[in-house]
Amino acid sequence: MRPKNIEEVVGQQNLVGPGKIIRRMVDAKLLSSMILYGPPGTGKTSIASAIAGSTKYAFRMLNAATDSKKELEVVAEEAKMSGTVILLLDEIHRLTKPKQDFLLPHLESGRIILIGATTENPYIAINPAIRSRTQIFEVKPLTEDDIKIAIERALSDKTNGLGSYNVALTSDASTHLCRATNGDLRSALNALELAVRSTTPENGSQEIKISLPIIEECLQHKALVQDKDGDAHYDVISAFQKSIRGSDTDAALHYLARLLASGDLISVNRRLLTIAYEDIGLANPPAAARTVDAVTAAEKIGLPEARIPLAVAVIDLCLSPKSNSAINAIDGALADINRGGYGDVPAHLKDAHYQGAKILGHGTDYLYPHDYPHDWIPQQYLPNPIKNKSYYEPKDNGRYETVLKEQYARLKKMQKSKK
Repeated sequence: MRPKNIEEVVGQQNLVGPGKIIRRMVDAKLLSSMILYGPPGTGKTSIASAIAGSTKYAFRMLNAATDSKKELEVVAEEAKMSGTVILLLDEIHRLTKPKQDFLLPHLESGRIILIGATTENPYIAINPAIRSRTQIFEVKPLTEDDIKIAIERALSDKTNGLGSYNVALTSDASTHLCRATNGDLRSALNALELAVRSTTPENGSQEIKISLPIIEECLQHKALVQDKDGDAHYDVISAFQKSIRGSDTDAALHYLARLLASGDLISVNRRLLTIAYEDIGLANPPAAARTVDAVTAAEKIGLPEARIPLAVAVIDLCLSPKSNSAINAIDGALADINRGGYGDVPAHLKDAHYQGAKILGHGTDYLYPHDYPHDWIPQQYLPNPIKNKSYYEPKDNGRYETVLKEQYARLKKMQKSKK
């Protein structure tokens, strides 16, 4: 089911959609080497295959960890003869220096268009010599709608998919297949294939009925609850956050258990990090930091042990003082930006590190705070139209933010006294 051309790629439309960067490269036939990084099953290999199919260049696949320099030499010889070869190099973060040194001149000549694939952060895991010769693109987990499109294609494609089978996929099974794979299309298609090929038609019928229990078995991932609208997943996550926000420890642990019983570690981790900064925030910053540590530990050890640091974090957040002042402050600032009319940056704050800035009056009246007592001096920072605007409204729900409130008020008063 891999796409044969760029139009068939499912998801990643921010990269391959009309007018987007990779589509532009393909349409103009001006390909450059690139690194695609992101979680498994999100389309890195598919994008490489689609690029090759759309450009008609030869396409080869190697693994940086397991394939030797000799295999790279074979690709290089082919590139010399045929002109250009697109090389998908999986696990590029494990490329050794001898292999890298061999590849570099071929990348610079353009004979090999390298598409490196990795689940690691390339800015940390990949050698600078390779990074400097490639463009780096992040691929993200597919949405449920993306996976649903791919599943429907697989069920209707008689050549490459499961179209030769008479499959009836129930709506709740389809929803669970799209949702429980957390954006990993490979896992979704593998589970679907296993379900179809291992299910016998009932009572002599030719129809293969794929129900929710079958998909759960093939995915090894239980649904939260069987509901006709498919909203239970979001309902439980919503109840989880609202229980922590409301400081109900027992309810929060109950909903945590329901999420973990379904195997949905990813949603728990993402939601906990959001809660820590949205609902606890400045009332107790150390709790947010401890939540990051707990989530990191959960990701490293996985289920079932992950339940332990996550339970610690949930109890910690439930019993912590709460404040949503930070999210309110940034949302207020964004609202002003979206409305427009917020004015120009004051001249004394503009960049003065270039020739001619002084003539324009940029930065000339700037007061450097570190030159003054207590490293502070009153001056205007906001644009004129909103110079008296206040976004942050501190709360008294924790010692830390109480101190911030006092400091915020004191600085505001001193700033106004200058006028």
